[in-house]
Amino acid sequence: MYAIIRIRGQISISPKIKKTLSMLNLHTVNSMSIWPEDKKSLKMLKVVENHATFGTISEDMIKEVITKRGKAIEGKLEIQNAIDGFLSGKKMKEVNLKNQFRLSPPRKGFDRKGIKKPFTLGGALGNRKDNINELIKKMI
Repeated sequence: MYAIIRIRGQISISPKIKKTLSMLNLHTVNSMSIWPEDKKSLKMLKVVENHATFGTISEDMIKEVITKRGKAIEGKLEIQNAIDGFLSGKKMKEVNLKNQFRLSPPRKGFDRKGIKKPFTLGGALGNRKDNINELIKKMI
């Protein structure tokens, strides 16, 4: 599963990137969504890699994000049922869970060189692989 976090705002953004971010449920800065690892997701990530960061999220971090930041689509969220259902392969809608998690800005900043450079060059954007779990922990 990929965790995708929007880093940059919407000033001077092309319509293609704006539409892709909205399809990924990333409407505001510091919002996160979880997507499966497939061709569609990878193509969308290539489009938005200069405005978001992403990586492979662990199961422990999925549990922590759902318990602390999960919101129900309607009614009350039963956290344990949502976690079990999602990890067993059900979709977010089937377990009454929104696929957008609003996170706070990271404690002590994004480290390194800021939000305008890719992660490989010392910035915050692009593919982080397994390092996304550390960033999410700072943002919860």
